[in-house]
Amino acid sequence: MPSPEPSHDHVMVVAGEASGDLHAANMVRALRRLRPELRFSGMGGGALRDAGVEILVDSTRLAVVGLVEVLAHYGDIRRALNTLKHSIEREPPRLLVLVDYVEFNLRLARFAKGKGVKVLFYVSPQVWAWRARRVRRIGQVIDAMAVLFPFEEAVYRKHGIPVRYVGNPLVDEVRASADCYTLRRGFGLNETAPVVGILPGSRRGELRRHLPLIMESARLLRSRIPSVQFIMPIAPGVDVERDVTSHVDGSLGIVQVSGRTYDAMHASDALMIASGTATLEAGLLRVPMAILYRVSPITYAILKRLILIRDIGLANIVAGERVVPEFIQHEATPEAITGEIERLLTDNDYARQVRERLGIIRERLGEGGGSENVARMALELIDTGKLD
Repeated sequence: MPSPEPSHDHVMVVAGEASGDLHAANMVRALRRLRPELRFSGMGGGALRDAGVEILVDSTRLAVVGLVEVLAHYGDIRRALNTLKHSIEREPPRLLVLVDYVEFNLRLARFAKGKGVKVLFYVSPQVWAWRARRVRRIGQVIDAMAVLFPFEEAVYRKHGIPVRYVGNPLVDEVRASADCYTLRRGFGLNETAPVVGILPGSRRGELRRHLPLIMESARLLRSRIPSVQFIMPIAPGVDVERDVTSHVDGSLGIVQVSGRTYDAMHASDALMIASGTATLEAGLLRVPMAILYRVSPITYAILKRLILIRDIGLANIVAGERVVPEFIQHEATPEAITGEIERLLTDNDYARQVRERLGIIRERLGEGGGSENVARMALELIDTGKLD
């Protein structure tokens, strides 16, 4: 029996993590403005659901990192992949847009290509950081790549893969809603006492590994600067009771806010922050930070041999230099993290220099319009099957 023909007005969107969910949702909204008759289904979280996408798979349970962690969630991941494959078989979309979440999405891309579905990959895997040989494999299963950083275009062009730098949507998205002191009053914080933001990551494993480390750092910092205050934005999809409450030290008086990440960052003098998209967001807001990250020992031993670059924080990568320190694995100790945060809170000249150096990030990312640019790219593939 022949496969059904792709539906001209149907787009499937697949995002596996909070940052990808947000990028995908903004792209969907831009596509709706440009072509209101399109309908959307796929995998994602609250942002895609709010954008009107029919959620076939809730991605909240799938946001894991590291080889050990992926194996532990293999059953959930396999079921999600099968659900999306069955949907593609029943009703092939005109276009499949895959947002980050690389290994999962490349498997789905291969299946979709076999069914005659056009595939757009949005947010390139960091092939310039590790496993560069993946580029050729990626090119075999996608029709086009939309990249967020200008330097990524050359990587794909070298291998003859249709690619376009669409601009980073964070340039448009990262804005605080008010000035620092207004935000502090709204959060119930003392306007003049120092504030440290806590951003441990959004995945369950990240919260489990990072929150105890950050709590110990926060206690040490409070012993040195008794007036210090803490604020922690809770990422969308995080189960607070399950993954946060048991790790948080109630004696520290940490102000927890749902969402409002950019406001919490802007209200802070410094951040204890997990490596990831959040470091780039903080960099765009020019908030000094100490970047930290831990994975399982097995995962670290493997990745250490594969990673090709010195820095892993996106803020440093985009800046082209180590603007803020990184405390990774065994270097992520309460003493080291606290020492950096204490310096940022007590040495005004040092904090000012860090803020000035973070300014290069917005310059390097250029103009905004990323969500609309990738939406127009998607329409080219829908209408013509290729890029001009």
